[in-house]
Amino acid sequence: MNTKKLFDLSGRVAIITGGSIGLGRQMAEGLAEMGANLVLCARKEDRCQQAAEELKQLGVKTLALSCDVKNPDQVRDVAQQTASQFGRIDILINNAGTAWGAPVEEMKLQHWNKVMDTNLTGTFLFSQAVGKVMVPQRRGKIINIASVAGMRGAPPEFQAIGYHASKGGVIAFTKDLACKWGIYNIQVNAIAPGWFPTHMSEVAIERNREAFLKKIPLGRFGSDHDLKGAAVFLASGASDFVTGHVLVVDGGQTA
Repeated sequence: MNTKKLFDLSGRVAIITGGSIGLGRQMAEGLAEMGANLVLCARKEDRCQQAAEELKQLGVKTLALSCDVKNPDQVRDVAQQTASQFGRIDILINNAGTAWGAPVEEMKLQHWNKVMDTNLTGTFLFSQAVGKVMVPQRRGKIINIASVAGMRGAPPEFQAIGYHASKGGVIAFTKDLACKWGIYNIQVNAIAPGWFPTHMSEVAIERNREAFLKKIPLGRFGSDHDLKGAAVFLASGASDFVTGHVLVVDGGQTA
């Protein structure tokens, strides 16, 4: 097959959770630039509506929906509305996430649960709901957004054990689901970003800018386009023989 066609997403239908801002918005734009129709969902529907209107200018169809990934009914509703409106679901990017900073000995259970329920259980719920469409289709791409934080520990000055644990869980979930659904021609992979300036990371980056940069061989943070290629690759036919993989996009931080 021609290489350009391998990366072409024309007519494909993609759901991106947390797709209205930050990394989700960046990946949604990358998929749209390659022709994919988009379903953006997040807790704040107004942000999704704004992003959907902007991305529609790229010549694709868009749909904005309100959804809390911790709510099974809302998750199922997004999957059902997508399948009803577009007749298919080709791509799911499980990007919605949160973090909570507190020393381990002081971490409240409610905050631990919020992080785990959003980052890990939300990934499970959306994969399950979308799988009910992808399995009968005998095709699909699921991209889970993990983190380099899920691959290693951090020194005591960085206290976010729930985030690290949840992202490590996302990596294990990705590998196991890839094994389970490979028989249905569904590729399940993860992206593990390093430090990207986002709403969630801006405080940590501002406080530790120079220290972080010293540990990144490329000497910079992720840009507003550095995740596009990774997302398009894992969403397209170019990755049809790649599953259970964690694609690290961190400027060399973990090297």
